[in-house]
Amino acid sequence: MPIHVEVVTQEKRVFEEPEADIVIIPGSEGEMGVLPRHAPVLTTMGFGELVIRKGAAEERFAIYGGVVDIRPDKVVILADLAESSFALDMAAIEAARESATRMLEEGVPEEENREAILALRRAELASKISRKIQSRGSVLRIMEDADSEE
Repeated sequence: MPIHVEVVTQEKRVFEEPEADIVIIPGSEGEMGVLPRHAPVLTTMGFGELVIRKGAAEERFAIYGGVVDIRPDKVVILADLAESSFALDMAAIEAARESATRMLEEGVPEEENREAILALRRAELASKISRKIQSRGSVLRIMEDADSEE
């Protein structure tokens, strides 16, 4: 019995796979693996990498917070922000990192400081995931189009 997985943000459904084998979720208390027939759980997510596997193929996302609803036959990831690992742009990531670092070094008002820290954390996570994928050599994908239904 496979597990149905949906990744959703406020803007759109980012990804859907009706027959995944395992989902690895970046929970706020650590990584959590979910197999079919998992006990129901509702928990928060932190910044981290979401992995969805189906056979030898996998789809990876940078997740920046949110909640996950786990049921025996379905996992719904309600992410604050989710980026497919295949859409990560290293040049943009490095530019965001440099800008956030510069803002923190120069000292900015408290509300902008928080945004700079979040931008830096996002850039560091995206960079880590991108390096991880590049070090693997070949990458398998579940879907042809990462931006499935909107």
